[in-house]
Amino acid sequence: MGSMAQAFRDGGVWMYPILVMSVVALGVTLERVYFLYLKYNMNGAAFMDQVQKLVMAGHIDRAIKLCNAAPGAALPRIVKAGLTRANKGEQMISQAIEEETLSIVPMITKRTNSLLALANIATLLGLLGTIVGLIEAFAALEDAAPEDRQRLLAKGISVAMFTTAYGLIVAIPAQLVHLFLSGTTKKIVDEIDQYSVKLENLLGLYTKGKLSEE
Repeated sequence: MGSMAQAFRDGGVWMYPILVMSVVALGVTLERVYFLYLKYNMNGAAFMDQVQKLVMAGHIDRAIKLCNAAPGAALPRIVKAGLTRANKGEQMISQAIEEETLSIVPMITKRTNSLLALANIATLLGLLGTIVGLIEAFAALEDAAPEDRQRLLAKGISVAMFTTAYGLIVAIPAQLVHLFLSGTTKKIVDEIDQYSVKLENLLGLYTKGKLSEE
């Protein structure tokens, strides 16, 4: 741990922007993990099976209560929007589902891709710090005694490489986290697309059944 701190100090001023990138990436990661895994995500197949059974039995109010049991999850919010228009006709149902989808999908996808940008910036800052460090190391050799040049050059290069190393230390985890989060994001959005169509068809059958009874 002490060597890491010493390397950070030896890396110079460019270590601080890289540190800022790491803090921002960590904040985005924690925020996205909370919303994607603990709030928006759920077992969509099991949920829709319950909704389907209730709708086909004519218990729209109970289906809405089922949605209210998970108010933060993405899919129940969209399903509830359609269920509340169940007696308004297919066009109203479709419009309600589409409006709620347009509202929630941006909330699901936002900030996930920013992890890639942060990873790239951290890498570039590390490379820039290395280049600037090498320039300074070679410049310092002009005034050094011949017997000290090799030692100073080796030290200058090692210090310059610290920024690249720290940039990669930030970038690699950020890209790995982005890989997992983007997979979860896609899964939630795909479930919304799939079950929105299923809900429209289901409520269409329900509406036709109500009209035939009348």
